[in-house]
Amino acid sequence: MAECYIRVAEDENEEPMEIPSEDDGTILLSSVAAQFPGACGLRYRNPVSQCMRGVRLVDGILHAPDADWGNLIYYVNYPKDNKRKMDEMDAASGGKMKRGVQKTSDLIVLGLPWKTSEQDLKDYFATFGEVIMVQVKRDVKTGNSKGFGFVRFTDYETQMKVMSQRHMIDGRWCDCKLPNSKAGPDEPMRSRKVFVGRCTEDLTADDLRQFFMQYGEVTDVFIPKPFRAFAFVTFADDQVAQALCGEDLIIKGTSVHISNAEPKHSNIHHLFSNFPGRSPSLAAMFERAQYQYPSSHV
Repeated sequence: MAECYIRVAEDENEEPMEIPSEDDGTILLSSVAAQFPGACGLRYRNPVSQCMRGVRLVDGILHAPDADWGNLIYYVNYPKDNKRKMDEMDAASGGKMKRGVQKTSDLIVLGLPWKTSEQDLKDYFATFGEVIMVQVKRDVKTGNSKGFGFVRFTDYETQMKVMSQRHMIDGRWCDCKLPNSKAGPDEPMRSRKVFVGRCTEDLTADDLRQFFMQYGEVTDVFIPKPFRAFAFVTFADDQVAQALCGEDLIIKGTSVHISNAEPKHSNIHHLFSNFPGRSPSLAAMFERAQYQYPSSHV
């Protein structure tokens, strides 16, 4: 009998592969095990009874049923213990693959024009990829936009692309970034106030208010007197404040740096330790401005 190939698969849901027979028409179990490690035999579905039948195995040699392998697909048998271990390994590797898939997150969109609707937002971001969700944050009482919103994409690559650039939406430049993670139940509420450093004396409270309104509703602006080259801006929404932290922005030609306005009390003196003379009065003044001034100054 000439050499032939029979189709063998791991189970009925897998694509079969062809394994060569010997010159006498038999198949060596070692040939099967070479492609399916741990295999101990073969089985097939009887076309008449639709029941599974085992292939006769003698001294490591598999014999064709009725002396003819036919056009059937044969399935690999494993010892029960080996099969269980393989299933566990597959499940574990599958879990690792799932854990390795990068999931998308909600992105905060800062600087939205007041007129931008959720449909406008969706239409714009749909040009980058499939959009799962869009939301424009609005005042509960008035229904007016707060100047920011959220968007979420299906693909992680799309999310990274959107975060890597600025966006012109309805005639205004907007930024997309990951909002800071939400505080846990045992953590304090996130601050709505930001520290604006590197201010110049020609920057007024109104200048700061008008500039930061593009990111969201501003409830308070405070510039200490005498002038100390910094200011505080408070937003109605803490997510806007936290999203701006770490940014360098240009206001009337001046580069200012935005940071968290409420560092831990124990770190305040350390923050000013690098100033010439390491003046304790500056740190003390900062503490008073941070924690003791009333909320309305403008």
